[in-house]
Amino acid sequence: MGITSVVVLVLLVLAFGYCVVLYNNLVALKHKLGQAWSNIGVLLKQRNSELPKLVETCRQYMSYEREALERIVQARAQAMSAHERGDVRGVGESETRMRQGLSRLFALAENYPELKANDAFRQLQSRITDLEEAISDRRELYNEAVNQNNTRIEQFPDVLLARVFGFKPAELLRFSAEETADVDVKTLFGG
Repeated sequence: MGITSVVVLVLLVLAFGYCVVLYNNLVALKHKLGQAWSNIGVLLKQRNSELPKLVETCRQYMSYEREALERIVQARAQAMSAHERGDVRGVGESETRMRQGLSRLFALAENYPELKANDAFRQLQSRITDLEEAISDRRELYNEAVNQNNTRIEQFPDVLLARVFGFKPAELLRFSAEETADVDVKTLFGG
């Protein structure tokens, strides 16, 4: 075996090793993305299990606000269904509707002093608010993982392996601009 053959063999082994490292990094990113999505799901399930308790507590006091309560229940069901299907856009849209409904509900609760004084309501409101903040944090981590994944599968030489092995870009979890806007209390109370 000549020196040229040894050099070619070493180069082939190094190239193969480099491809293995690239592939393993892409797999790690894919799993990081899946883990981030799963973490959001855990928090959504926790929050969604609290919502029926909140709605029932409010229903006892807010007989005139049935529409606001029903919107939250519908958005909750849509969010759960979208998450189970892995529909990132559907989760974003239904989460936006649910968050708007919760903001409206908490603002309307100001009109019901007995409800605001209710320990169960206050605890549920606090728990849901904490979960909302945690979901927001997890969404940020998920979107960071999406950006890392999408960047890597578009960069050379990773793009070559990504195409060969079918790595796909992921979608960012977005909530609408209305979700981040301040609640207009005047419109909530017809003023």
